[in-house]
Amino acid sequence: MATFLYKLGRLAFRRRHFVALIWVALLTLAGVGAASAPAAGNSSFSIPGTEAQKAFDLLEQRFPGMSADGATARVVFKAADGEKMTDAANKATVKKTVKELRSGSEVASVADPYTGHAVSKNGTIAYASVKYKVSGMELEDSSRDALKEAAQDARDAGLTVEVGGDALQATPETGSSEVIGLAVAAVVLVITFGSLLAAGFPLLTAIIGVGIGVSTITALANALDLGTTTSTLASMIGLAVGIDYALFIVSRYRSELAEGREREEAAGRAVGTAGSAVVFAGLTVVIALVGLSVVNIPMLTKMGVAAAGTVAIAVLIALTLIPALLGYAGRRIKPAGEKSKLLGGGRKAKNPKNAGRPNMGTRWASFVVRRPVAVLLLGVIGLGAAAVPATSLELGLPDDGSQPVSTTQRRAYDLLSEGFGPGFNGPLMVVVDAKDSAHPKAAFTKVGDEIKGLKDVVTVTPATPNKAGDTATITVIPNSKPSSTTTEDLVHAIRDKGADITSATDAKVLVTGSTAMNIDVSQKLNDALLPYLALVVGLAFLLLIVVFRSILVPLKAALGFLLSVMAALGAVVAVFQWGWLSGLMNVEETGPVMSMMPIFMVGVVFGLAMDYEVFLVTRMREAYVHGEKAGQAVVTGFRYGARVVTAAAIIMIAVFSGFIGSSESMVKMIGFGLAVAVFFDAFIVRMAIVPAVLALLGKKAWWLPRWLDRALPNVDVEGEGLRTAEERRDADPDGERELVRV
Repeated sequence: MATFLYKLGRLAFRRRHFVALIWVALLTLAGVGAASAPAAGNSSFSIPGTEAQKAFDLLEQRFPGMSADGATARVVFKAADGEKMTDAANKATVKKTVKELRSGSEVASVADPYTGHAVSKNGTIAYASVKYKVSGMELEDSSRDALKEAAQDARDAGLTVEVGGDALQATPETGSSEVIGLAVAAVVLVITFGSLLAAGFPLLTAIIGVGIGVSTITALANALDLGTTTSTLASMIGLAVGIDYALFIVSRYRSELAEGREREEAAGRAVGTAGSAVVFAGLTVVIALVGLSVVNIPMLTKMGVAAAGTVAIAVLIALTLIPALLGYAGRRIKPAGEKSKLLGGGRKAKNPKNAGRPNMGTRWASFVVRRPVAVLLLGVIGLGAAAVPATSLELGLPDDGSQPVSTTQRRAYDLLSEGFGPGFNGPLMVVVDAKDSAHPKAAFTKVGDEIKGLKDVVTVTPATPNKAGDTATITVIPNSKPSSTTTEDLVHAIRDKGADITSATDAKVLVTGSTAMNIDVSQKLNDALLPYLALVVGLAFLLLIVVFRSILVPLKAALGFLLSVMAALGAVVAVFQWGWLSGLMNVEETGPVMSMMPIFMVGVVFGLAMDYEVFLVTRMREAYVHGEKAGQAVVTGFRYGARVVTAAAIIMIAVFSGFIGSSESMVKMIGFGLAVAVFFDAFIVRMAIVPAVLALLGKKAWWLPRWLDRALPNVDVEGEGLRTAEERRDADPDGERELVRV
């Protein structure tokens, strides 16, 4: 592989006009496609195989036009102090608002509070339920605007009015997170390279790659039913890995220049060596993202595949456009260790004694090699302590109760809890399928009676049958809030009762609604976590065996990743569930950790962690293959790779940390979790535990059974095939070094 990529790098360097033209054409084509594509609606959402989804599908068949999975909204009214919602003026305002709400083209029905018994016992709070024909993710912006305008008109009349439900979803306010991430990345790159031009290349190519990826997603969004979250994830990951991959190749190019090679040769060698690491690092990220399809949630699968496509584009750009741009830059890109004149290049060192001093990476690696046991124990114990809170991890999906108190959804949630009880925000819909029952009406009655006898039940409405009389719906109001474990226990209790009812009446009982759907999604994600982890780690383990030609190095990489992920989950639990540092993080409401967080973190962080593993350890492997002793190879790997990996990790942390400022708790949690995970993995696992383990293992770290060595393809990530006979003689003038099989 190194030889092929070496030729590709030299070709791109020589034919830079042609390469640049191809990428500009692709960017233009993707942009035109995005601009001319039909506007895509919000992505549909379904969870195949769950009971809640089966109930929704059944309602669509038995209650035509009901829009069982349609968006809902609750317009909550509160009278002024000393007034009642039953006062004539307030009643007239509510009636007018209900009439205004019914005029929407996507509105299926609006329930009048005064005819639907939706006024609190003390008469101060009432609500109007709005049902839409389409789901919350498919609702047009015009319908949301009409909902807001109707609420505002009622406010102007003197009432306190708030709107809850999934029809009016809060738009996350992330501020200028991506701009902040790019700004930090630019500063880090300038410090790393000592050159504005060299620092600009990774930023430019990353933006081009994200532009092509996101534009392609936009162009295909309508045809493939892709939502806005798909392009958001693709841009976030594409930007991060795009900068990293270009960073590694530009850094290697400058190192090759420092060794006295001509620029075209240096570009070829940079792509042949660092480019090989980029290819395999990119493959691990792609495997992790595409592997999200194991969960069998269509929306998550589409997000993973789209983000993987953007990563693939980032790899191709790093291998072709970067050497082309290096060709354009010519002598303006300085060898490693030299700064541009603008940043102080050419000046005499203030302290000549430090001129030949080893860099920080060399000094740190030398320390670890001398004290491997102490460093290993300190790193493992530290991560283990951080992971302790993860033992009390509680998973769930956020509802309006987790929104900031500044949002209308949260205020509507609080008003409904005040007037009708906390469980009113999470009603359960029980669907009774009595098509195979000899006495459907008796089955409906029995289901209602059985549910009334359960704990945590406040209200059970009478069964509402369809026209055929073979299916009915029953609404159950719990006594606890939707995200509580008590409500989850109630859902399971109803389903357990349903099994007994089925055996007695042949009627099937299904529990659905947004609360039950959230519970089912959480369970589905929990069940998929271990298979997903086994698939992703297993495939990447095999891939790393091919890259490093070792059994223990990939095993160490996987175990280190598990340590960093568990520690990051512990930090998430401590902040978002326990409330530690909640004020600093502006966490207004603690509660269960988002159920998607563990599997999402595993997918994204595993890919990024393997990036650092591949880039750092391939340098060690390269030094070992070229004849250095195992301990010295660790130091050599850090001498060339530590600075670059550190810069890459800081950039990644900056990109993810920008999302901590979001007003949306879910986005805030993802940003914090990923930033902490990258910090733990890059600076504790890869920078401390990895060199300590390799120092302890010595040459055993690179052991591989002979039969497996013969069976594996020789991908030559180390670039041994690029070395000339003269270079081999210079490295081993006496021919005494041990030949290391690659």
